[in-house]
Amino acid sequence: MKKNTIQTDFEEFILQQNHPCVMAQSVFNFEKATINDYKYLAHPTRSSELLSDLENYIQNYDFTTNEFKTFIAVFSEQNIPSEKDFEEKLWQQLSLLSSLDPLPWDDQVQSDPAHKEFSFSLLGKSFYLVGMHPKSSRLARQSPYPAIVFNLHWQFEKLREMGTYSYIRNKIRKRDKALQGSINPMLEDFGENSEARQYSGRAVDESWKCPFHNQ
Repeated sequence: MKKNTIQTDFEEFILQQNHPCVMAQSVFNFEKATINDYKYLAHPTRSSELLSDLENYIQNYDFTTNEFKTFIAVFSEQNIPSEKDFEEKLWQQLSLLSSLDPLPWDDQVQSDPAHKEFSFSLLGKSFYLVGMHPKSSRLARQSPYPAIVFNLHWQFEKLREMGTYSYIRNKIRKRDKALQGSINPMLEDFGENSEARQYSGRAVDESWKCPFHNQ
């Protein structure tokens, strides 16, 4: 299959620039990353397409293997002047997706974004989300286009089951520190604090309130 410019640019960002996330490098090396462009964040029609594509992604995911895949939603035409602007647009997008979602929240996680066991859910599956954009203060999130990476929470539980979660987590944080001189201050393990604080990539303090409210 012929690769488009967006796919090539992301491959360069992850592989040629030696991205600190070894899991991201793995899925790109094995061509297990699905990358689709939706042009603009929180666009009603595009959001319906995104939800449909995520449904297809989940339906075709083989949960019986140790093979990991990731889904990257790109918003190539979206202007992002600042981290705060991206954060606002990110949560607008997630709120719109949630309003379109016909299925209940994944009962393995909490739907309250203030809860320490919150994780975003779509189509009955929980996801750990990674917001990325060119204006991010974290080098590891300075993607060539605004994007949201959808990683199934199942993958992290699988790593724990395999006994490799801590090793991979520590390796990623060590590589991130080598890249930027510091570990991302927002990173915490699931259950320590709401992971909603990590999604946009912007550093926030304890007074931060998530703009998302599950209906």
